[in-house]
Amino acid sequence: MILFGFTVIELVQILIGVFLGICFIQSGLDKVTDWKGNLSFLTEHFSQTFFKNTVPLLLIVITILEVAGSLLCFIGVAYGIIYHDFNFLFYGLLLCGINLVALIFGQRFAKDYEGAAVLVGYFILIMVGMLTFHF
Repeated sequence: MILFGFTVIELVQILIGVFLGICFIQSGLDKVTDWKGNLSFLTEHFSQTFFKNTVPLLLIVITILEVAGSLLCFIGVAYGIIYHDFNFLFYGLLLCGINLVALIFGQRFAKDYEGAAVLVGYFILIMVGMLTFHF
């Protein structure tokens, strides 16, 4: 089935890319615009873990992954719509997935099981999105 010149798989990729782009850009920009607040919260959150001395570095890494992943999702969607080539989107999904693996690793070590559970739905969506690509 073709709709608006796109296959169903391409439409799914577009919607997943836009959804995750929105989620991750908001999260990344929140970290950039409220750096001190996020750093304070995470320093306390990880105070009883072996991450306690590396929170600023880890926050930088997570922020970069979120912003880069979201930008690649948005670029991938735009490029896909214009050229029917969604490879940039695949790499955006990959970065978002790596980010979530890093986040769940930290959440589990901080014993924030509820916070870790929230990430599962996003991770499943990313994996479904990645599975739509045929290499």
